[in-house]
Amino acid sequence: MIYLGQTVAAEFISAETIARVLRVVLLLAIGLPVLKVATNFVARMLRHRFSAQHIMLVRKGVFYTGSAILLLSVLRELQFDLTALLGAAGLVGVAVGFASQTSLSNLISGLFLISERPFEVGDVIKIGETTGVVLSIDLLSIKLRTFDNRFVRMPNEMIIKTEVVNITRFPIRRMELNVGVAYKEDIRHAVKVLKEVANKNPFVLDEPEPMVAFTGFGESELKIFIGVWHAREDMLKLRDSILPEIKERLDAEGIEIPFPHRTLYVGDVTKPLPIDLHQPEDKVEKAE
Repeated sequence: MIYLGQTVAAEFISAETIARVLRVVLLLAIGLPVLKVATNFVARMLRHRFSAQHIMLVRKGVFYTGSAILLLSVLRELQFDLTALLGAAGLVGVAVGFASQTSLSNLISGLFLISERPFEVGDVIKIGETTGVVLSIDLLSIKLRTFDNRFVRMPNEMIIKTEVVNITRFPIRRMELNVGVAYKEDIRHAVKVLKEVANKNPFVLDEPEPMVAFTGFGESELKIFIGVWHAREDMLKLRDSILPEIKERLDAEGIEIPFPHRTLYVGDVTKPLPIDLHQPEDKVEKAE
């Protein structure tokens, strides 16, 4: 009778364990796809009302919250003592909190960045010497992809303390160029020619109109400033087209682009510096 009872109990325990494992598998098989569908659904619902940055944060919030609920459900199904587990997690959280003051600073800085919105996902920004496209804005850091295809992670605390330049924040930008012409040239004619070049370039906007002005006297040149407005996506096209056009047009007009000149002056009371030209001996012998 004892052996029979033990056998029945073993079969009962085995059946209960198998049923519990099957429920866990079923819970994961249903929960994970539902969580993914819910995350994508929320993102689609917010697509036309919020920026990419806010949609990314909401997706992560939904995903992490759903994952936590799913994990607790699995642990409960496996009959873990959640009270003891939560107590241990609280102690670990306190210890980690004392050991991660930098992370807390990054977290607070991330909240400031999210609320202030100096840039968004997809913007081109410059932080210090690094320029790149914003891939993501997280609570601890932001991720950039530079134009030479490098991945850069920057802590939020550093970004709060550093000057950030948002290159693509506004739909139009102004390209600024400085051109020098020789002192012998007619400055009014040079300004007129450069203004014609700016007006004829297809990537230069008519409004605001291009600005071409004589700005001063350089060491060996007359300085002319050119400021042309363009759509932000046409920056490279404008730069690659207008610089050759300026050079070609100045050459066609016979306007000299100077190089630095140096004049040696020894004063009125001193004699000119003597200069003797000597022909190499080997050339003299050949001439004879």
